[in-house]
Amino acid sequence: MSQLPVLLLPHPLILLPTARLTIPISRVLADAILALLDDSDSAQPLLAAIPIPEGPSEVTYGTAARVARLVRPRSLSSPTQPYLLSLHGLARIRLSSPLQVDAISLDVLPLRNVIHSSADTSPSRDTVEAFKDAALTLLDRLAKDSLQPQRKDDWLRVAAMVEDISEQRAAWMADVLVSAVSPQYPDKFAFLVATDVEDRLRHATELFIKQSSIQEVSKKIATAVDESLSRQQKEYFLRQQLAAIQRELQSLNNSPVTAGPGFGTGGATSELDDDDQADADDLADLRRKIEALEVGTEERKVGVREWRRLKRIPQGSVENGVIRSYLEWLTSVPWPSNTTTTPLDVLKDHSFLTRARAQLDADHYGLDQIKRRLMEYLAIVRLRAIADAAAAPQTEAGAVVKADSPLPPPPPPPKSKGIKGPILLFVGPPGTGKTSLGQSIAKALGRPFQRISLGGVRDEAEIRGHRRTYVASGPGAIVQALRKAGRNDPVILLDEVDKVGHSNFHGDPAAALLEVLDPEQNHSFNDHYINVPIDLSQVLFICTSNTLETISAPLLDRCEVVELSGYTYDEKIHIARRFLLPKQIRTNGLSDSQLNLSDEALLHVATMYTREAGVRSLERAIGAVVRFKAVEWAEHLDAQGQGGEGTVAVKDEKQKEWRAVVEEHELEKILGIPRWDGEEREREEKRGVVYGLVVTGMGEGGILPVESTALPGVGRLKLTGSLGDVIKESGEIALSWVKTHAFDLGITAGRGIDPLKVPDGIDVHLHLPSGAQKKDGPSAGIAMICAFVSLLSGACVPKDIAMTGEITLRGRVTPVGGIRMKVLGAHRAQIRKVILPWANRKDVEHDVAIEVRREMQFCFVRTIDEALEAAFGRGALGWRRETVLLESRL
Repeated sequence: MSQLPVLLLPHPLILLPTARLTIPISRVLADAILALLDDSDSAQPLLAAIPIPEGPSEVTYGTAARVARLVRPRSLSSPTQPYLLSLHGLARIRLSSPLQVDAISLDVLPLRNVIHSSADTSPSRDTVEAFKDAALTLLDRLAKDSLQPQRKDDWLRVAAMVEDISEQRAAWMADVLVSAVSPQYPDKFAFLVATDVEDRLRHATELFIKQSSIQEVSKKIATAVDESLSRQQKEYFLRQQLAAIQRELQSLNNSPVTAGPGFGTGGATSELDDDDQADADDLADLRRKIEALEVGTEERKVGVREWRRLKRIPQGSVENGVIRSYLEWLTSVPWPSNTTTTPLDVLKDHSFLTRARAQLDADHYGLDQIKRRLMEYLAIVRLRAIADAAAAPQTEAGAVVKADSPLPPPPPPPKSKGIKGPILLFVGPPGTGKTSLGQSIAKALGRPFQRISLGGVRDEAEIRGHRRTYVASGPGAIVQALRKAGRNDPVILLDEVDKVGHSNFHGDPAAALLEVLDPEQNHSFNDHYINVPIDLSQVLFICTSNTLETISAPLLDRCEVVELSGYTYDEKIHIARRFLLPKQIRTNGLSDSQLNLSDEALLHVATMYTREAGVRSLERAIGAVVRFKAVEWAEHLDAQGQGGEGTVAVKDEKQKEWRAVVEEHELEKILGIPRWDGEEREREEKRGVVYGLVVTGMGEGGILPVESTALPGVGRLKLTGSLGDVIKESGEIALSWVKTHAFDLGITAGRGIDPLKVPDGIDVHLHLPSGAQKKDGPSAGIAMICAFVSLLSGACVPKDIAMTGEITLRGRVTPVGGIRMKVLGAHRAQIRKVILPWANRKDVEHDVAIEVRREMQFCFVRTIDEALEAAFGRGALGWRRETVLLESRL
């Protein structure tokens, strides 16, 4: 034990053995050290350097240090320039009694008894090896991270010393390395107070491992930051250079003097020039649109929030472009606060409904049911607008009366929401005018028209939009249509809604349409990209479909179904005369005076060259006729020009040879042999053959022969023609009924006799032609019974009679569907008499046009007996009625 003057080191200074430390001291403390130098026998006296922990506490451990140097300031009179004291650590010491830091001043050197640590003992070999491995790892990391070559060489030399250090010198090397790496204060203080060599090396090992991890993470972070900064700086400099080059090129192009051909544009400016002023104008316009949104609405809150984010993000970053694109979409959506609707003056005009009806009649012929439904909607819109306009002055007058009241003024009246647009679903075969009818409706309403094709759509995001987290995301088709329309009450046509994709890993697009087409929900439609509720209640949605079978039941329940079954021949002639023929004449460069088709020619084209519910094939046939006449007219003009100016008289004579009217007998030369002429000739009265009415997969009606024949066999029934289970059962029911009533029909000689086994065994083969097409449905029962009765009795059904209806074993005739399509198909096939179930009488009176009913005879039957009598004629079948014998009492 010895006494040493104590020098308190302020926090966070720590002096370790083998280390040097230079600290500033006050003049009072410097005088005390000078006095110590004068009194000491040695030139470098010893001090006890005791570190002071953070906060008030007692100090015990420190380092015996030698005063290596004391430097005076340049000016002794300056109080701001302190003395500099350099200390060299020698060994660890411990005060015999703790020293209270608060009790003494830092400017004094009190004498205290100190205890030196015991002589260093040799640590274990494992501890030394672990210490070496941790030290070499840390030194290797420091050497790699060093930017200065001299510093790197120093770390490598120290690493070489560590490899060759002996076990006795390991503690000394630990003091050297810990002093060099400058760890955190708690770790360094814990290493100082570890007087045991083994414990000291373990502390050094843990400290080196921790410092290696810190160095590695710091290096990664620094590298990443440097790369990011260098990339951003490079992009910034390149953009600045590009802008400077563009400005110089623009100034050269705008200069009046050009350098010759190929240099500049001679002062012309382009709207595609991407200069700073155009970008600033775009941002200013974007800000004006955000400010134009109604205060307090959700869309304005979102717009303001995204605008603030946009201003904080650098202009060249990717996120800046993403937010800017979102704001452009957000402000381009027609919100209720910044959109326009149909003016009130237009709705209050007395001729509003008349002009709308005239517009519908001018664009489409017929379709009375659809026009009636649209006129109902327009009338309600007009009445609602007039009622709202009448209520507005009363509200203003009430506000004036209450102006003198001390109560606060009442809130402004809520805006009128208008009437909700109907959800119409047009169902019908192709070519019946469903899509063009939507355009006509928009024109009659005075609203913008947008069409969305849903055929083949299989991703839900195409309806609802993609979320903003995805790359190249955008809004759905509904929002895009609203943006193009520019109003919140357009007419949107959802075309081919029956061909939308069903549920898959992309989602269910049909389920996404449920919210769009629900009048109770679409006032707050949520697009995934916009993510702000959008009001679709004012939109008039019109859906088109060829069939209802592929549309889901929930989606079908939200729509008002309007059927477009097809056109009669009379309607086709009117459509061709008013729309198709003038369109083809204009398309092919002719005028109305140069070409015309007679009514007989148009009827011949419609009946012999086309057989469809719509008018597309008819338009193509008329187009072929017009093109043929266009070639003749061009050759006629060329022939007129061959004679030159001196052949005026000849020219007039040739003009008389031109025939502008196309007659019926000329069509075969133009269009070729009629496509349907062969079928008309083959339709003849034949035993076992009757004609039924069918509806094809595209919704078109037509006739289908039901053929039956007898061949040797054992009484079996064979059904062919790609028939489904339902229609096969109808065939079996029909044959069972015929067998049961064979005696009544005069087919067998007695009751209980099977007509297929007596007198000779036969099989019955029933066939429905066009075997490549699937056929099924409960509507062929009457036709099959008539075919079996005709086959077994020998009576024939006339070729101009067609029938449809299902049967039961009791002999009743049940109703079927698709009556309008079937009747129109029979009318196109020139059927004169149609046999239908009695329950379908209302369908004929309601859906079939009066012109068709006048040209055809309808027989409505309740039982099979009535159907057979209507098909074969009264008395054609030898019915055997049961005779009732009565006893005479005369």
